[in-house]
Amino acid sequence: QVQLVESGGGLVQAGGSLRLSCAASGRSFGSYAMGWFRQAPGNEREFVATISYTGGHTYYADSVKGRFTISRDHAKNTVYLQMNSLKPEDTAVYYCAAVRRTIGSSRSAEYDYWGQGTQVTVSS
Repeated sequence: QVQLVESGGGLVQAGGSLRLSCAASGRSFGSYAMGWFRQAPGNEREFVATISYTGGHTYYADSVKGRFTISRDHAKNTVYLQMNSLKPEDTAVYYCAAVRRTIGSSRSAEYDYWGQGTQVTVSS
């Protein structure tokens, strides 16, 4: 069992930055690949980024590539999403998720555990 708690969301102007954190509790955090997803009102949940359980492999949605960076700190059982050059279309609730395998996925249905989400609002 893994519990995930996101933090770091907020209101920021376009062009600004935010860093989201996802703190994991439970055993074997290092055995889980992690992902970030987001959901805007009226839209389906969409993939943002994923990182392998070692941290050596990352993958991004085209919409955030070059602006967002996913990373993890095994000592702190935490995954981060550094978001730079934010745009109004990045406004959404951001969720972190965990899947017990080496490499993550862009498909939300493959993840086993989810956090409660944190709101990110980017004003124009």
